[in-house]
Amino acid sequence: MYWVAGVFAAVLVAFSNRYGYHRDELYFLAAGRHPAWGYADQPPFTPLVARAMAAIDPESLPLLRAPAVLAATLVVVCAGLMAREFGGGRAARALAAAAVASAALVQGAGHLLSTAVFDLAAWSVLGLLLLRLLRYPARPGSGAKSVTVAQYSVPVAAADPAVVESADAVIAAKSAVDGAAVLRADPRWWLAIGLVAGAGLLNKSLLIFPGAALVVALLVVGPRKVLATRYFPVAVGLAALLWLPYLWWQARNGWPQWDVGRAIAGGSSGTSDSPIMFVLLQFGLMGPLLTPLWIYGLWRLWREPRYRAIPVAYGLLFVVFLLTGGKAYYLGGMYPILLAAGAVPLAGMLGLRRWRWAAACSVVTVNAIGSAVLFLPILPVSALPGSPVLAVNYDAGETIGWPEFVRRIGAVRAGLGGDVAVLTANYGEAGAIERFGAPYDLPTPHSGHNAYWWWGPPPGTATEVLMVGIERDRLAELCAVVEPAGRIDNGLGIDNDEQGEPLFVCREPRAPWHELWPRAKHLG
Repeated sequence: MYWVAGVFAAVLVAFSNRYGYHRDELYFLAAGRHPAWGYADQPPFTPLVARAMAAIDPESLPLLRAPAVLAATLVVVCAGLMAREFGGGRAARALAAAAVASAALVQGAGHLLSTAVFDLAAWSVLGLLLLRLLRYPARPGSGAKSVTVAQYSVPVAAADPAVVESADAVIAAKSAVDGAAVLRADPRWWLAIGLVAGAGLLNKSLLIFPGAALVVALLVVGPRKVLATRYFPVAVGLAALLWLPYLWWQARNGWPQWDVGRAIAGGSSGTSDSPIMFVLLQFGLMGPLLTPLWIYGLWRLWREPRYRAIPVAYGLLFVVFLLTGGKAYYLGGMYPILLAAGAVPLAGMLGLRRWRWAAACSVVTVNAIGSAVLFLPILPVSALPGSPVLAVNYDAGETIGWPEFVRRIGAVRAGLGGDVAVLTANYGEAGAIERFGAPYDLPTPHSGHNAYWWWGPPPGTATEVLMVGIERDRLAELCAVVEPAGRIDNGLGIDNDEQGEPLFVCREPRAPWHELWPRAKHLG
């Protein structure tokens, strides 16, 4: 298990410096320079991580992404540990870890500093803690004979003769029978759950949904007794207390997160999904080859009463995200526990037969290679145009061409005189100018997009404002004189969000910029 995590981390580190910054990473760096308890579109955790990495070395992209690598590696380790909670031996734990490490979502998220990778880590840790909470002793007086395998005592009658071919199979049988485990639950795990949930909510508010879905599922299908402890309300209180500063910021600023969420549901994000794509992409998040394994895990959990709340929570989240216009990856945090649940009985079925293990490992390896080619910067940039990478992985295009983007803006700025300000259409463009603009004497940019709007308008002393990526019709509301200044071209043939975007020079604003600024605000 741990060697799988080590190889996974080494691969991510090896490719961490290829292509370039993602637009969100540039935004997080900018947000980190404006520390606050909240932002229009996110809590403070990821911007603070970006600020900490930049304080060590502001020029190092691998260093910026190091926390993401650690978080993704934690997801892989948690998968192995969850397999252990399900009764898996070393082989089952390694299989679960390898399956998760091969997943498209985990590789893609681990390559970039984002809220998504820390969200995955939080879900995985919470899943592991939940399994610890669901332990309970074997039924007294059952009279079942048992055998001891590793640290587990497993009823012999629980073992399916068709799969008892190895120690893994016997251990897997332990988790297949309600009440077979001898490990005792400790309700104090709720305290750890509360702390992790609170920290996770300071990274991404989305975490409230799986928490609520799980509580509802436990109330509906049980075991309800895990909620019947004083530690449960204490855990809820801890999570709420940690989340409170962000809620306070949102309340003071008119709850902009709701507007952002509605905009994303309406398709404003480059990774927004239609309902049909939301459904179809669930079969691709972990890689199509792993779909049978997580479906098998879902079925196995449904069959065992003490774990039935997990597939019920999955179903609830699926419906909620589908109906509210959520992105496909919002459900991604559920899959590591499903893969771990499927890996344990599968390891038992494989037994000690090498050819079976060779076949299973081949499937995981092919899944890992396919995921890496599509979601890690393996192909040279020159090979990307016309390849399936940009069609499948939107984020790949958003990591290419930012230095050239800023160089083009710098060339336009050099032809202007006086006090020039820069106003961009989105936070990625503004973040890129902040990161790469110093050699071109570019000023600190402004934007009406998300948190940038809170950081204020262009100065009133600006005689000219260079508009980046904003269409001319919209500029007519702001300026009396609008002159074209060319278009963005990354020179690489990469069709990303900035390619072909217009540049304009705005003169004679129709009012002072602090009065025009409310019109520039847009969330999404």
